[in-house]
Amino acid sequence: MHDDLKKAVEVLKNGGVILYPTDTIWGIGCDATNAEAVKRIYDIKKREDSKSMLVLMENPALLDRYVDEVPEVAWDLVEISTTPLTVIYPGAKNLAANLIADDGTIGIRFTKEEFTRQLLQRFRRPIVSTSANISGEKSPAFFDEISEEIKDAVDYIVEYRQDDHTASKPSSIIKLGPGGQIDILRK
Repeated sequence: MHDDLKKAVEVLKNGGVILYPTDTIWGIGCDATNAEAVKRIYDIKKREDSKSMLVLMENPALLDRYVDEVPEVAWDLVEISTTPLTVIYPGAKNLAANLIADDGTIGIRFTKEEFTRQLLQRFRRPIVSTSANISGEKSPAFFDEISEEIKDAVDYIVEYRQDDHTASKPSSIIKLGPGGQIDILRK
């Protein structure tokens, strides 16, 4: 895993795109603060940039760097969540402009998965996480279901967990609104 982490961080720092395992499914990722790298992911996925993507972070203490105002309920949700949870926050900042939704929101998930947690600690910035598929196609459940088109388009493919066939599912998604309003978008 050490060599994978080292190479993935190097690629991310150079504005590259990686294919990597997450706490849910395999993802395509890049530096969430690099607009050119984010554009490459939209191009790889053949996805309109009006459909925002989420970012992974490893430490909730960093949230204030990327969100203007964190509603109090967000801290509780992050703390009590036992399964992967993506929270959509208003007032995104310090991220690539083409990553932020038109309404100024950003989806953020705090990962507890070992590889992505260490990757984020070493990279020291949020990483884009979007399913490893062409937009509109089925999301691959395992590495061996990822298309060659996707594999050929990225700069680095992480070797760690390629043989893992443990069943996983996408994260729950909650959107936070004014005054701590909570909308459940996906259970």
